[in-house]
Order: sequence, then structure tokens, then C-alpha cells
Amino acid sequence: QVQLVESGGGLVQAGGSLRLSCAASGRTFSSYAMGWFRQAPGKERVCVAAINWSTGSTVYADSVKGRFTISRDNAKNTVYLQMNSLKPEDTAAYYCARRVRATMRVVTMEYEYDYWGQGTQVTVSS
Repeated sequence: QVQLVESGGGLVQAGGSLRLSCAASGRTFSSYAMGWFRQAPGKERVCVAAINWSTGSTVYADSVKGRFTISRDNAKNTVYLQMNSLKPEDTAAYYCARRVRATMRVVTMEYEYDYWGQGTQVTVSS
């Protein structure tokens, strides 16, 4: 069984920064892609950033471009989301996702991922 454990969420003022981490544990599979999704109350879960594990290619939602950075540590099997210049509209539950099926693409759709973390809350006050 694969587990994804997220950390780093919390309460921050607008303009502040947070760094989310997502570490994979349990049975080891090769990661081919990882992504960060978020879901605000009453809204659908959407991908904000994703990375292909092999190529390092990344994709960002327009709403976070220039403010969020996704990165990976291959040795630790961990993905990070550095969030800067946070806005109240960034408030949401953030989930990391991992794909263990082979791909050379950066994937951004929920159904393309195989494992999910439990989520971590990010709240940005105005």
C-alpha cells in the first residue's frame, strides 16, 4: 500500500508564503508524475501544479503562475509546493497525488492519478 503524507498547511496572512510537502511511504512504486490539487468549499477539485518525475517538466494553473513552484526530491520521493504571495482566494484544502503508471506527460486530471494524500488545509486571511 502506498501512502502520501502531506504537511505544511496552515493559516497565513495575504502576501505570505507556505511550503507544502508530500512524502510517499509504504510499498515502493516508481513515480511517473505528481501533482497538487486544491478544493475550496463548494467548488470542484482542480490541479494547481504538476510535475513529470522523469523529465522535470511542470505545468501550473493560470491562477498560480508566477507565485507557486512545484519541485521534487527523487531520493526522498517527495514533492513540494512553494506558495508565495498568497491570496485569500488560495484558501482551500490541498491534496497531493501520485501516478505510478508510466507516462512522459505532465498530467493534470484527477483520473490520471493513482494515489492521493489526505489533504492539508491552507487558509489565507485578508
